[in-house]
Amino acid sequence: MEERDLYGAVGSVRESNTGRVIGTLTLLGVTSRAELARRTGLARSTVSSIVAELESEGLVVPHEGKNGRTASGSGRPPALIALNPSARLAAGIDFGKRHLAVAVADLSHTVLAERRREMPDDYAAEEGFAAAAELTQRVLEEVGADRDRVLGVGMGLPGPVHLRGTLGSATILPGWAGVRAADEMSRRLGMPVQVENDANLGALAEYLWGAGAGCDSLVYLKVATGIGAGLVIGGRLYRGAGGTAGEIGHTIMDETGNVCRCGNRGCLETYAGTAAIVGLLQRSLGTDMEPEQVLERARDGDPACRRVLADAGRHIGVAVANLCNLFNPARIVVGGSIAQAGEIVLDPMHESVRLRAIASAAEDVQIVPGELGERAELLGAVALVLQQAGPRVAAGRESMSTN
Repeated sequence: MEERDLYGAVGSVRESNTGRVIGTLTLLGVTSRAELARRTGLARSTVSSIVAELESEGLVVPHEGKNGRTASGSGRPPALIALNPSARLAAGIDFGKRHLAVAVADLSHTVLAERRREMPDDYAAEEGFAAAAELTQRVLEEVGADRDRVLGVGMGLPGPVHLRGTLGSATILPGWAGVRAADEMSRRLGMPVQVENDANLGALAEYLWGAGAGCDSLVYLKVATGIGAGLVIGGRLYRGAGGTAGEIGHTIMDETGNVCRCGNRGCLETYAGTAAIVGLLQRSLGTDMEPEQVLERARDGDPACRRVLADAGRHIGVAVANLCNLFNPARIVVGGSIAQAGEIVLDPMHESVRLRAIASAAEDVQIVPGELGERAELLGAVALVLQQAGPRVAAGRESMSTN
């Protein structure tokens, strides 16, 4: 009995270590054995043994190419490995105010197919779900994949997502509040769906693959129709007690200001969201413009467009300064459509932070543009599945190795 218990304990530790290696590989996509040892905390010999076993099963394969890391010194670069891309897939859906995007990726983090569709303003939940189901089917057909190969679907929504899975009242999609979006999409797709706030997904993507790489204390700002923040603390998303952390767009700038869609007065979005920016120009110039036109004219030197964008940057900087005082992040990554204005918005934001944050917090933080552009939230939706996929991949490794 003692001998069986001993072997059982050894086997349990081995399986646990194997799960850690698979989980880390799922998260990193392509990496080296040395990096796996560093990330998992396991001995290099243990990692090498586990990787050899997984290679014999066909679950891990050599990977030709670069993973964004460079070898130290001038020696031979490390051999790269990845989970077998053909084993399983991850899908992502990004709902925006006026767009819908869907993508499918393999376990080496390669996006295999991606589609984007412009949507009418204030489209209903039913319309969005139907379009998302259609686009998801199209991308799977494009890569020749059955639904049973998909580990799961990550889904981003533009508003606070409660831990119970419902969209909060501050969403920019009217009529979606209270909708159990994950349950509905799962029913339509026949696949597990996990829902998350879009700014959180942008933070996750920029942390893994973009301007936040290597920074474990990070804020991602999505500045568009709404203004949201995704918070990464210690390398993990911070969602708060109920899932609604990061709603920086509803920071009160003036308690006597305009009424916001959330019901409060003077929220940051009423000063710096795209509706506020376009509204200022309409009132002063008498011209209706789309946000894209404002950005284009600003880049071409139009003084009015540059001014309203700079003012938006200053207002956002006030809220960011308060965030720096409370959170003390090392890096703030600015994404969303308004980030396309570049220094027109970022320079005033920097100045507001310098003037209003305590000196040490202002010195600690870098404010940088995002690197993933309009794809950040969609890639984050895929990353959400990959981040949670390790245990499922490990549990199903026998069937996967024979597919």
